[in-house]
Amino acid sequence: MAEKTEMYERLMTNVKGIAGRPSSQEEKLQAICDLLKSAVPYFDWVGFYITDPENPEDLVLGPYNGAPTEHVRISLGTGICGRAALTRRMFVVQDVSQETNYLACSPEVKAEIVLPIFLGGQVWGELDIDSHTLAPFTSEDGDYLGRVCLVVADIVRQS
Repeated sequence: MAEKTEMYERLMTNVKGIAGRPSSQEEKLQAICDLLKSAVPYFDWVGFYITDPENPEDLVLGPYNGAPTEHVRISLGTGICGRAALTRRMFVVQDVSQETNYLACSPEVKAEIVLPIFLGGQVWGELDIDSHTLAPFTSEDGDYLGRVCLVVADIVRQS
């Protein structure tokens, strides 16, 4: 457990470093996706879905790292991502085969964690992570990723 905490503290330092770079919002979000996917062995797809300003009932795929997905637009309430945005809370699904409202990105995905990102009290978007490992996510993952989402909200505010 201490080893995982240390890893997350190092990652958090790196995420904050990315946030401080003189680069675009998209470049920063891509760098965070790349960092998370490379650092955590069971993070097999890491990406952001962003609320469509033209149609706030939809989430649109933003920067990501992993296999391409056909789910480039998701309606609120649809799938795990749509439910997380609609309910404004984190969803952890340790076995996606047990979900009736799951949008399959690939047959390799076994688990998913989705965290909303808030800006001005509204859902700006969300961080979505898929894993090819069954039941990999811990409460520590949720806590750390929640901190990442706070940094992302700061990035968006400053853009």
